Amino acid sequence: MLLTVDVGNTTIQCGLFEGEKLALQFRRSTNPRLSSDELGLFFRDVLALNDFNYKDVARIACCSVVPAINHSLSNCFRKYFGKDALFIQAGIKTGLIVKYANPREIGADRIAGAIGAVRAAGERNLIVVDMGTATTVDVITKKKEYLGGAILPGASMSVRALSEGTAQLPSVEVLKPRNAVGSSTIEAIQSGVYYGQAGAIRELVSKMEESVFGGKKAFVIGTGGFSRSFEDSRLFDLVLPDLVLQGLKAALEMNQ
Repeated sequence: MLLTVDVGNTTIQCGLFEGEKLALQFRRSTNPRLSSDELGLFFRDVLALNDFNYKDVARIACCSVVPAINHSLSNCFRKYFGKDALFIQAGIKTGLIVKYANPREIGADRIAGAIGAVRAAGERNLIVVDMGTATTVDVITKKKEYLGGAILPGASMSVRALSEGTAQLPSVEVLKPRNAVGSSTIEAIQSGVYYGQAGAIRELVSKMEESVFGGKKAFVIGTGGFSRSFEDSRLFDLVLPDLVLQGLKAALEMNQ
């Protein structure tokens, strides 16, 4: 079995693969102060509660955008699984031609998502939209060239910024509103955040297709925690919420 771990700013998303099958997904909130023991016991307990034996985990891959947790994470796998985890970072095999001014600046989740997109969609011009704490929009050519992309505040971050930065606006759930014209403050915020996010993505995708692909349409893949909420907005050709986990699995296979 293969264990894949995607450490985001808000949550740690994990996937356990049996062969090609994603047999188990689980998550917990991200806390950079977690010790290696707390993490190790968490992973082993979740596997046990779902009738999996941690001893059957052959390899582990991680991508993390929270550097403060990486030392504890690495130590937890050594101590509780007897394995050195593969971390997505400069120098490993990715199958991509990275054309970025400084590859070390790229978020590991963006690379893992790009690997997963190429594996899922093949030799196409691709745009990957990952809707998490931040929303990232990345371009990969059919020659597997990772060109970079754009980063903007995610839906939940936008809600939090409005709530924390104003005296009277409340925190709301990110939902597709019944009407674009909100008839209450809550509906107005939901409309602004939802359609603002959709409009930003649509504009970025259009500009990237124009500047990189000469106006030709790219194959757009949506992923991340909020991607399902935007599934009927016609932003994406394909929605794969577990894209990063699939990319981590592919990275393990390339770095045996």
